[in-house]
Amino acid sequence: MNLALFDLDNTLIAGDSDVEWPKFLIKRGILDATHHARHNDYFYAQYQAGTLDIYEFLDFQLEPLSRFSRAELDALHADYMDGHILPIIPRKARELLAAHQANGDQIVIVTATNRFITGPIARELGVSELIAVELEEQADGRYSGKPSGTPSFKEGKITRLNEWLAARGQTLASYEQSFFYSDSRNDLPLLSIVSHPVAVDPDDVLRAHAQTHGWPVISLRS
Repeated sequence: MNLALFDLDNTLIAGDSDVEWPKFLIKRGILDATHHARHNDYFYAQYQAGTLDIYEFLDFQLEPLSRFSRAELDALHADYMDGHILPIIPRKARELLAAHQANGDQIVIVTATNRFITGPIARELGVSELIAVELEEQADGRYSGKPSGTPSFKEGKITRLNEWLAARGQTLASYEQSFFYSDSRNDLPLLSIVSHPVAVDPDDVLRAHAQTHGWPVISLRS
């Protein structure tokens, strides 16, 4: 069996679910547009530069989740999926996933976005295994607005993948071939340890790195 790992944002979807979620909340009047845009631009510039402080970002990004019950969040997420996510899932992404499934490969989405946002997206894509930022829960089941455990970002994706493999009694070497599909320079650590790294609609840094190292560069955009 082969292992097929996929980044989510700007890879399997033609956009960023962690950006679309606050856009949705702003439309609903839950977030202030000016305040959020100023902070989001600050963090996005760091992300693009490869200098993002993931813990500072998560404090900002996860706080709105603490304002609602789980039932309220689930209802909001259903509307978010319909209006913001389903329209940006490319046909080619579904076809690539289907090809790996037909080959009998183990498919895992490995994302730096939190599980609340990405769990339903993974299910929509037919992927049961998801490594995402985990969320701290309070005694009443509500989210605290804080992450739990190691965030799956940069080298943290390797840490979390190794934890997932260990729980199955495996290592990366347990698989004949390992693939990782990503768009971002921030995923270079994980891309560098699989047998088949693939740059998908990559940013400029990843594109240059892929070309230098002879990695495939593909597009999943329709």
